[in-house]
Amino acid sequence: MNKQKTTATIINDEAEMSSTNTVIDTNKHAAMLPRPVRRSLQNSLLIWLDTDLDEFKDQYKKAIEHLRDILVSVITFTDVDECMNFLSKLENEKVFMIVSSVLGQHIIVEIQKYPQLISIYALCDNQLIHEEWIKAIPKVKGVYTQIEPICDALRIDHEVHDRAMIPISFNRIDPLFMYTQLLKEALLDIEDDDTKTIKEFVEYCRLEGDASEQTLEKIEREYRNHSPIWWYTGPYFIYSMLNCGLRLMDVDIIMKMSFFIRHLHNHIAELHHQQQDSVQRNFQVFRGQGLSIEDFDKMKKTEGGLMSFNNFLSTSRNRDVSLNSFARPAIMNSNSVGILFVMNIDTGICAQSSIPFAKLSEISYYKNQEEEILFSTHTIFRIDRIERIEDENTDRLWEVHLTIIGNQDDDFNKLTAHLREEFVWATGWARFAHILIQTGESAKAEHLYKVLLENATSHEQRSSYNLQLGTAYQNMGEYSKALSSYEQSLEINKIFLPPNHPELAASYNNIGGVYFRMGEFLKALSFYEQALDIQKIALHENHPYLASCYSNIGNVYSSTGEYSKALSSYERSLEIRAIALPPNHPDLAVSYNNIGNVYSHMGQYSQALSSYERSLEIRRIGLPPNHPDLAGLYNNIGMVYFDMGEYSKALASYERSLEIQKIALPENHPLSAISYENISRLYDKVGKLSEALSSYERTLDIQSKFLPPNHPQLASYYNKIGMLCTKMGDYVKALSSYERSLEITKIALPLNHHNLAASYNNIGAVYVYMGEYSKALSLYEQSLEIQKIALPENHPLLANSYDNVGRVYDEVGELSKALYSYERSLEIRKIALPPNHPNLATSYHKIGIVYAKIGDYMKALLSHERSLEIRRTALPPNDPDLAVSYNNVGVVYTNMGDFPKALLYYEKALDIDQKYLAPNHIDLASDYNNIGMVYDKMGDYSKALVSYELSLEIKKIALSSNHLDLSKSYSDIGILYEKMGEYSKALSFLERAYEILKQSLPPTHPNVVKSQRDVENLKKKL
Repeated sequence: MNKQKTTATIINDEAEMSSTNTVIDTNKHAAMLPRPVRRSLQNSLLIWLDTDLDEFKDQYKKAIEHLRDILVSVITFTDVDECMNFLSKLENEKVFMIVSSVLGQHIIVEIQKYPQLISIYALCDNQLIHEEWIKAIPKVKGVYTQIEPICDALRIDHEVHDRAMIPISFNRIDPLFMYTQLLKEALLDIEDDDTKTIKEFVEYCRLEGDASEQTLEKIEREYRNHSPIWWYTGPYFIYSMLNCGLRLMDVDIIMKMSFFIRHLHNHIAELHHQQQDSVQRNFQVFRGQGLSIEDFDKMKKTEGGLMSFNNFLSTSRNRDVSLNSFARPAIMNSNSVGILFVMNIDTGICAQSSIPFAKLSEISYYKNQEEEILFSTHTIFRIDRIERIEDENTDRLWEVHLTIIGNQDDDFNKLTAHLREEFVWATGWARFAHILIQTGESAKAEHLYKVLLENATSHEQRSSYNLQLGTAYQNMGEYSKALSSYEQSLEINKIFLPPNHPELAASYNNIGGVYFRMGEFLKALSFYEQALDIQKIALHENHPYLASCYSNIGNVYSSTGEYSKALSSYERSLEIRAIALPPNHPDLAVSYNNIGNVYSHMGQYSQALSSYERSLEIRRIGLPPNHPDLAGLYNNIGMVYFDMGEYSKALASYERSLEIQKIALPENHPLSAISYENISRLYDKVGKLSEALSSYERTLDIQSKFLPPNHPQLASYYNKIGMLCTKMGDYVKALSSYERSLEITKIALPLNHHNLAASYNNIGAVYVYMGEYSKALSLYEQSLEIQKIALPENHPLLANSYDNVGRVYDEVGELSKALYSYERSLEIRKIALPPNHPNLATSYHKIGIVYAKIGDYMKALLSHERSLEIRRTALPPNDPDLAVSYNNVGVVYTNMGDFPKALLYYEKALDIDQKYLAPNHIDLASDYNNIGMVYDKMGDYSKALVSYELSLEIKKIALSSNHLDLSKSYSDIGILYEKMGEYSKALSFLERAYEILKQSLPPTHPNVVKSQRDVENLKKKL
C-alpha cells in the first residue's frame, strides 16, 4: 500500500506587497449585582474574602475606593468555595488577598498553597488572638484591624511585585525586541487629539477594568495639569497597567495607552536634553527587584552575555533604597531571588542608541525620595558579573553588575533598518496594524483596520486598508472575507490607477494567494502571472516584489506536482532576494523553506533538510518565539526526519510545532491540523491504530470547517483514513474513504497529478485485501503510468508503485513478474535514497519473500539479512521493523527445516515487539502465530496450541470480527486439533474460519474454496 506523504507547510508571500462572583462597582445609581469578572488591566489583582461583607455600607465602599487606588481589580467573595475555584483558574495574574480571620486558620492554610497567591492580609477585630498561628504561614503579611494599614502594606508589596514583572530577555536580543522597537516607533509617529484620546482611555478602563471612579475622573479632568512622569510615578494604576500591557504584549492596552507611551517618551527625551550638561559622562545607577528562580538561572548561564529591558526602566542613584526597599523584600516570595542591579552608564552610548534618560528628583510624584533616573524603553546591557550579597538570613540575595551597550548587534540593526524601510508607505496606526500582522496578531490588526476604514478619507487609504485587512483575514483562515477585501481594493485601484501600476500587481498577487489556499490553483496561477507581468514593467529586475511573485508561482507548481518548474521559480525568487535583502531577512527564510519543500517532494532529503534548517535559522532571528511560521518549519523538518527514518527526531519536531500552534493560533486553526496529522503518522508507525484514526478524523474535522468541499487537502485526509481502516480490516469504510478522496482529486487536480495516482494505489490495496486482484492490478498500473509522467524517473513514489504491482503478482503466484517489479523498485531507491534508508530494507524484504516462495532459500536468506543489516543501522534497537526482519529470517529457516534457528529469530522478534508495542498490537499476534507454527512443525502441539491461542486472543481485540487474519488463526487452531485427533474441536474452529471468509471474500476466491474443502473433509472423519 502506498503511504502518502503529508503535505509540507508552504510559507506564502501574498501579504508582502504591501464562575460568578461580586466585583465592586462604585456607581451610586446602580444596584450591586453579581457579574462576571472583567479582564485585568494589571499584572495582579486583589481578592477580598469575608463571609460578612456588606457592599451597601459606606465604610465598605470607602475601603474599596482606597484599595482601587492601588490595584484596579478588586474582587470580593462571601463564599469560600467560589473564591477558591476562582483562584485556581487564574493563569496570567498574581493575587493579593484580604481574608477575614474569622474564617479560621484552616481556610488560610488551604488558600496559601495556591502558587498564584503572593500575599495574604488577615483582617480581624482582635490582633492578639491570631498573631501566633499566623506567624507560621509565610504568605500572611500581618494581622490588621483597619483597612488603612492594609492599604499601606499592599502599596509597598504591589510595587515590589510589579518591579519583578518588567519584561527582560537574556543571552541575546530577543526576536520580539525588533518588533516592539518598530511598534514604539509607530506609536511615536501617531498624531492624535489628546482630549479625545484621554477620554477614550478612561472609558476603556471604566468598561474593561475596575479602576476607582474617583481616579478615572481625576485622570480625565487633570491629565494635562501634571506631567506624564508625575502620572507614571504616582499612586495610580498607570505604571502597573503599562507594565502589564508591555509584558504580555497586550495590544488592546498598548493601543489605548499609546498616547501615554508617546507623552512619557517625549517628556524623558525633553528632560534628557535639558539635563545633559549636568550629567557625568560615566555614572552608576541601581535597580532592586525580584526575579524568578528560573529566570535567575538563565541569567547565571549567560554571564558575559546580553540582557534587555523591554519597557521603561526605573533606576535610582541610591543603592540602599534599591537594595532594602525592593531587592530584599522580593525574597519574601519563596519562588523569587532578590536582585540588586548595578548599572554602569555611558551617556555616549545612550546618545548613539537613542536611549534618553532623565533625573526625576523634582518631577516625580514622590520628589527626591528615591533619587530616581528613568530610562526610555528598550535598554540593553551586558552582564559583567553576578555575585551573592553576604547576608546571614538568606542565600537568595544577589548583586548583578551591568554595563549599558545599546542595540549594537550589526545583523539586528541591518534587518530592523530594512524592515523600517519596508514600512515607509504606512504611518501611524496603519503602520502599527501592519506590524501586528507581521507579529501574528492578525485578529487585532483586523479590528484596527476596520476602525481605519470607517475613518478613511481618500481612495488611497480605502484601497490600502482593504488590502491589509484581506491579509489579516487570510492569515486567520477566513478566505472568503479575504477575497472580498482584496477585490474591493482592486476595484478601487482600477478606477484611480493606470493599468501597469504596482498597486494593481499587489491586488492580483493577494487574490491569487487566496485562490491558492482555497485549492483553486489555475485561478491562483492566472492572478500571480498578471501580477508578475505588471511588475516586470513597473519595477527593476531585482525588486523584492518580483521575488514574491516568483515564489508564489512556485507554490502553485509545487502543489500541482510540477516540481522542476516549482524549483526554477523558487530559485529565481531566492536569487533576487539574496541581492535585494539583508542576509537574515524573513523573505529569505520563505525561499529556503519552499525550496526545501520541493526537494522533499522529489525525495532529495538531505537538500531538503539543509534548506529547512537555513530557513529556521533566519526565522529564529526575525520572529517572536511562538510565531506560526516557526511551527510550519518545525513541521517540515519533522517530515524530512520521518522520511529519513529518524522517527524520534521527527516526533520532537512535530510536538514543538504543535506546542507553538496551541499558543499562537485559535483552537481549530487549519495549520494545527498539519501537526495533528503528522503525529498521527507516528501513532500509525507504532501500531496505535485507533489513536491514529482518531487524530486523522480530528484533522479532517478541522480542515472541513475552512476548506471548500473539493479541496485536494481533504482528499489527502480521506486517503489516510482509508489506509488506517484497511489496516484495521474495515474494508467497506476504507473503500468509501478512498473513493471520496478520488472523487475530490479528479475535480481539484490535473489528470496527471501524483495525488490521483495515490488514490488509485490506495483503492487497489483494498481490492488486494478483498482478493479481487485483477481490479487491484488495473488500478496500480493506472497509478504507475501517471507517476511516470508527473514525477522524475527515480522518484521514491515510483518505487512504491512498483512495489504495489509486484504485490499483486506475488498474490496471484506470478512470481517472476513480482520479482521484476520489486527489483525495479530497489533500483530506484538505491539512486534516490541514502544507502541505509529504511525503504531500501523494505525492498530487500519483499525480494526475499519472493525468493522464499520460489524455493531459492539462500537468495531469500541473503535478501532478508541485508534488510536486517540496514534496519539495525537506521532504526532504534527496538523498532518494530527490526522485528519484521527477524521474523522474515525465521520464515526462511522454517522453510529450510532449521526449526531451532527459526525459533530463535521468532523469539527475538517477539522480544522487541513486547517492549515497543501496545499489549494488543496486531504484530504481537503475528509473532505468536509464527512461534506456534514452528512448534507445530516440530510436533510439539501443546506449545503450538498455547502460541496460536495467544495470537487469536490479540486478534479478537485488535481486529474487526470478520477480519481475514482471524480466519487464519481459526484455521490454524482447527488444523492443529485435527492433528491431535480432537475432531469436534477442530471442526468448530474450521467452520468459524469458513464463515469469516464467506463474509469477506467472493465465493470463488481460492481461500474460500480451500476452507470449504477443509470443513467437508473433516466432517467425513467424524
